[in-house]
Amino acid sequence: MSRERLIYLPLGGSGEIGMNAYVYGYGPEDRERLILVDLGVAFSDMDTSPGVDLIFADISWLAENKDRLEAVFITHGHEDHVGAVGHYWERLGVPVYARTFTANLARHKMADRGQPEEMVRTVSAWPEMTEAGPFKVGFLPVSHSIPESAALVIDSPAGRVIHSGDFKLDETPLVGEPFDPELWTDVSKDGVQALICDSTNVFSPHAGRSEASVGPEIEALVSGAPNMVVATTFASNVARVKTLAEAGERAGRSICLMGRAMRRMVEAATTTGVLTSFPKVVSPEEAAMIPRENLMLLVTGSQGERRAASAQLANGKYNGITLKEGDMFLFSSKTIPGNERGVIRIINQFSEMGVDVVDDSTGKYHVSGHANRPDLQRLHEIVNPAMVIPNHGEHRHLREHAKLAGESGRASIVAVNGTMLDLSGKAPRVVQHVETGRTYLDGSVQIGALDGIVRDRIRMALNGKVVVTVILDEDDEPLGEAWCETMGLPELGRSDAPLLDVIEEDLTQFLRRAGAKTLANDDKLENELRRIARNTCREEIGKKPETTVIISRLR
Repeated sequence: MSRERLIYLPLGGSGEIGMNAYVYGYGPEDRERLILVDLGVAFSDMDTSPGVDLIFADISWLAENKDRLEAVFITHGHEDHVGAVGHYWERLGVPVYARTFTANLARHKMADRGQPEEMVRTVSAWPEMTEAGPFKVGFLPVSHSIPESAALVIDSPAGRVIHSGDFKLDETPLVGEPFDPELWTDVSKDGVQALICDSTNVFSPHAGRSEASVGPEIEALVSGAPNMVVATTFASNVARVKTLAEAGERAGRSICLMGRAMRRMVEAATTTGVLTSFPKVVSPEEAAMIPRENLMLLVTGSQGERRAASAQLANGKYNGITLKEGDMFLFSSKTIPGNERGVIRIINQFSEMGVDVVDDSTGKYHVSGHANRPDLQRLHEIVNPAMVIPNHGEHRHLREHAKLAGESGRASIVAVNGTMLDLSGKAPRVVQHVETGRTYLDGSVQIGALDGIVRDRIRMALNGKVVVTVILDEDDEPLGEAWCETMGLPELGRSDAPLLDVIEEDLTQFLRRAGAKTLANDDKLENELRRIARNTCREEIGKKPETTVIISRLR
């Protein structure tokens, strides 16, 4: 009989930032009872995943073992932690546990996908514990850039694990609970086997600033603006949204929320009691009638998302409102790595309009929701775990965090997605590698990263497209000439003749001299036509486009 063990397996969120999904298990080898922590999404970009709406972690391994899965626990309401709940619940079919605010958001996710909202169960914060197989799980309050964030206290017969979730050591967060070092000390006093810990800001050398430090700077900026003010931040950062709204209100401005996510987050925070005394807001229709110098818009799209309100305003008009020369646009947010191009595009569009753009380059108008290097060191000291397992970061973040833990004599290891660790001993040990990857939401359909669909889109974007059509009669003789259609290719090539004419002429010459065996065999004929079309394009325009051959036979 195999010994019982405590395992940890990241399926998403380790080796990358986004689409978090972490499995814990306890029991005999390959028969452990499992829980899942977080089920999030990442967002696509035109370079690597054109046309894709969302990116999910590949949970195939977990779905194959769902008879061993007890429950899902969600640490907080950011999209990269809760965004896939509605999309994936049917494949898992277990209860989802979250605190009140996060549960409200998760139920919306379930409802949007036609899944049972009642499977999302609301739990209270520590010291309440939820039993899930061999585990007892408690939600330990911690500050972050969204209300009711929690670390998870995960107890098993192999000891206590603390999963930090996303956190910062903010004792004056304005909205949500402050970090309570005494509470964390008490939770850790009897020993912690492992701390699974956020690594996002491990390279930031200075202790993190409090959310309370941002308000006065924003208020001074808004008060001094002569014309309309527009501000964007993460919609989920309701503390910042409230700070912005109050700054506008004190400056005598009417406040208008724009963007579905912004309205939904404020509504959820108000409904669950997280937000109180939020300034009165006006509708976009009312905003259009208010003098510009008396108006402040709070909009979605701080990361340059093409469909969000910021991008729509940059494109010209949104909800009847247009920005003009002398207006001010504030990015009260940090640009997530990978989103720089979209943000810069919007900044340049506003610049062309004469809009004054204020970003976070000065550090005055935004503070991070993640712990910096000194904060990580402090948490290590408070929790004093036997081992530290870095998560939530790219490989460079994980490796640096592991070094940081090692400096204080704590066992650590880099475990990227698919790396299963045994946490039962004195040091973490790799015991298995599970195949992981990505799943794309493409319109309304989920597709695999290896299905070739996104790869084909990238190839077409890089090389263009040619469609070749030929018709053969009952005797396998060509009826007329080959003809082509092109997409994404120039009209003229090096020979100064229309590219279509050159391709069709080369294909037709081949058909005239092709042997009977080639003309009678679809596969041979298709391969030759494709080869000739691509070679002709290479000679004419220096590219070998994606080529589709259509062969029609009259029988």
